[in-house]
Amino acid sequence: MRRRSISTATALALVLSSAALVTGLAGPAAADSAKTLPVKSIGAMVVDGAHQRVYVSDPTGGKIVVTDYAGTVKATLTGLSGVTGLALSADSGQVYAAVKNANRIISVETGTYTQTASYPVGAAPLDLEVVDGRIWFAYGTDFGSLDVSGAEPVVHLAQRGDIDFSGAFGMFLASDPAVPGVLAAGNGGDLAVYDVSADGATLRVKGEMDTAVRQLDLTPDGSQVLTSWGDPDMGYAIGAYSTTDLTEQAGYPIDAYPNAVRVAPDGSVAGGSFSWYEPDVHIHRPGDPTPTREYDFPNTGNSSGADTLVDGALAWAPDASRLFAVSVNTYGTYTLRALTDPTKELPTLKVSAPGKSERAKKLTVTGKLTSKTLLAAGTVLKVTRTDIESPNGRALPTVTTKADGSFSFTDTPTAGGKVTYKVSYAGDATHTAASGSDAVEVSRKATALTLNNNGKLYSYGKDVVFTAHLGTTYKSRTVAIYADPFGTDKPKRLLKSAKVNSKGNVSVTVDMTRDTNVTAVFAGDARSASKTVKSTSYARAKVSTAVSKHYKTGKIGSTTYYWFHKNTDPVFTTTMNYYTGRKQRFELQVYYQGSWYGAGSQYFALAKNGKSAVRLEAAGESGIRARMRSSYVNGSSGDNVNSTTHGAWKYFVFTK
Repeated sequence: MRRRSISTATALALVLSSAALVTGLAGPAAADSAKTLPVKSIGAMVVDGAHQRVYVSDPTGGKIVVTDYAGTVKATLTGLSGVTGLALSADSGQVYAAVKNANRIISVETGTYTQTASYPVGAAPLDLEVVDGRIWFAYGTDFGSLDVSGAEPVVHLAQRGDIDFSGAFGMFLASDPAVPGVLAAGNGGDLAVYDVSADGATLRVKGEMDTAVRQLDLTPDGSQVLTSWGDPDMGYAIGAYSTTDLTEQAGYPIDAYPNAVRVAPDGSVAGGSFSWYEPDVHIHRPGDPTPTREYDFPNTGNSSGADTLVDGALAWAPDASRLFAVSVNTYGTYTLRALTDPTKELPTLKVSAPGKSERAKKLTVTGKLTSKTLLAAGTVLKVTRTDIESPNGRALPTVTTKADGSFSFTDTPTAGGKVTYKVSYAGDATHTAASGSDAVEVSRKATALTLNNNGKLYSYGKDVVFTAHLGTTYKSRTVAIYADPFGTDKPKRLLKSAKVNSKGNVSVTVDMTRDTNVTAVFAGDARSASKTVKSTSYARAKVSTAVSKHYKTGKIGSTTYYWFHKNTDPVFTTTMNYYTGRKQRFELQVYYQGSWYGAGSQYFALAKNGKSAVRLEAAGESGIRARMRSSYVNGSSGDNVNSTTHGAWKYFVFTK
């Protein structure tokens, strides 16, 4: 215990020198998922619907990462330097991967993720497509094919014909399982459609497209080649070209920079765009320039712009139930995002109830169900009422929409308090589910509740009985009583929750070691309003002081003094209930010519055991009488958890 000292001589010198909401919710975006990919780059992505797996190639890392639909990694294939293009066999049994730096195409068995074959192709393959069992691969400004159906693999290179493909973004291929024998190819400003039903590629038609294209795809009806840029002079868009003569047709406008396009088996078009401040993925129904749905990626990086879509990083699940996208942030972190129900519109359902209403009186709730395409009149909506008597909700009669999507219904609430009306739309084949809710405050009779002992002061550690009295209520007779001691180290806690007795009372006992807020709470019932009352009571600190180094005690008059030799230093050890940072106030007075005079005061910190020892320097002369006391001063002693408390005076005298 550390001792502090003050000078008695100095003290003598001092003496003698004299603090109604309307809501509408769209479909359940919570089903979407996002998970970080352990990759350094993105080459291509393909979805195996039979096994619900997503394959992502990483050219920089030289690997293929396999995940489930939620993005959890299931396998990693390594040692594939420069691996880029990916394609899935028609039976979902094999995934083919273009290993650029090894001039090979490998085959991976989808059930076990094991490499089953490696085929040298005599060129550095990039983009891959599987058409009628043959694997077509782009390389440089040309493309070729790999046929593995026979006893020995057969490779054909230089299949572009007289098309002079050129450009800086690589060669792109496109096909669709629903369109046998057709392959589209593009590079730079050139676009061509080929018949690949025989061994080689026979040119059907050639034309031009924008030079900044990032990806191609073929519609499942075989009528269009879509590009991920379109004509900038006509506005940024997913471009569309007729497969008959490659004339440009109406595409799908996008406000940002298009960088990906993928078509689902049902013809739905997913367009991607590089955008920090606009939506990143745009879903269109075939031929509809207005998006059915858009997705805007969050910002997980360290700049003002949000995460962006990686070029070409879109892939549909075969049943179009999900669209997979890969985003990247400013840290270079790649995230696989599974976007659920992408082809469905997101309806909005708004509900409006009165802000207040009387109990047992009829009220009217209105609302509106809206979507990109108007839902049919008579659409059925489910209605649920939640109140204090039905906390899990009670089903009310269903309601149907009018031609404009609006609806209304009446209800007579039997319970008071907060009553919430939730209206739900189940969704259909082209719309997600939607719900909306609004709450009304229904009147209840005021409740009488009292609590004693407010403002009273008690000695440290006194057991004090607090009694709450509850007046007349409808059903509930339960009162909860909480104690919240002053200070940040002791949280508010429940002391008792019980039914009041026949007199309407319920009591608790509180050990008053601190100033304390005691709260009584009646939660209310269907017809009686909730009520909370608070009683703040105060507790003195526990203060005592022990004197040491004296040679005897004796009385001067009727007062007991501690006697010290004139050259002995008195020691006063104060004990106080401890609180972090607490200090005791040490006060000294000196007796002079029949009166006591203040000789100053000083604060001394308490040790964690609550003790503080102060040594006074010896007076050096006899006959001097003095007294001291230790105090806790609310606020000045370093905290405010107790009420100001003064310890007893300790009297002492210096003799020869």
